[in-house]
Amino acid sequence: MYYVGIDGGGTSCRARIRDTEGQFIGEAKSGSANILLGTDIAMASIVAAIRDAALQGGLTESDFPKMHVGLALAGAEQKSAWLNFMTIDHPFASITLNTDAYGACVGAHNGQDGAIMIGGTGSCGILLKDGEQHVVGGREFPISDQGGGAVMGLRLIQQVLLAEDGIRPKTSLCQHVMNHFDNDVDNIVEWSKTAIPKDYGQFSPVIFQLANEGDELAIEMLKQTAADIEMFINALHRKGANQVCLMGSIAERILPWLSPVVQQWVVQPQFDAIEGALMFAGKPEHNLY
Repeated sequence: MYYVGIDGGGTSCRARIRDTEGQFIGEAKSGSANILLGTDIAMASIVAAIRDAALQGGLTESDFPKMHVGLALAGAEQKSAWLNFMTIDHPFASITLNTDAYGACVGAHNGQDGAIMIGGTGSCGILLKDGEQHVVGGREFPISDQGGGAVMGLRLIQQVLLAEDGIRPKTSLCQHVMNHFDNDVDNIVEWSKTAIPKDYGQFSPVIFQLANEGDELAIEMLKQTAADIEMFINALHRKGANQVCLMGSIAERILPWLSPVVQQWVVQPQFDAIEGALMFAGKPEHNLY
């Protein structure tokens, strides 16, 4: 038998395979596995990532029936989406489905009690304490996920449009965004009709870059993102979290922007979300519903 950990978010799906002795078999990455964007899309990404990871260790799809898969997936917190996903046919020995935040928290604290704050494309805070999950945020873009790259990108687009209307000063960041859209506001409007979270999140790297270069708008963006992440960390602290791991592309870079009080609660994660998913692979008691 083999055990597979899957960490699936709005941007990518990562798979890691180990054997029963815990020996590493392979690891690979594929496309989006947020089940709210489509259960079939998510399953296709999962299968693709596992197939590629299996090939690294000399395995093939014929070995799928020997694999217990732990799934830490974005969107799994929505019960209807969780139920829909669990009805899909799959070729594996078993699948256990919980949220990406749960997988990250289990991994970060090596299966022990603790809290994490995820800030990637989306965001979510979770505390595991005495066998219970306490969750803050994480109800998906655009109504939640403050502190994540997608919300940051949405706010950026809004501010760029205000700059184009002469309401706020234009900065290098504004110009970067306008260049991306061929300096045509109509292109932004058209793009927004079909843009998904990762499309908005693509602007986060340049926001960090230009903030470090002193861009006024970029600094404003990061201050707001830091305030959002602090809001969630403070909420976790009130629920009993004294150690919080920052995880995800945004959260891992936001630490210098957080207040000293919040910084003192931040600790380094022991393992990643894929290892967390591996820890509950083959253990149906870890299913969210």
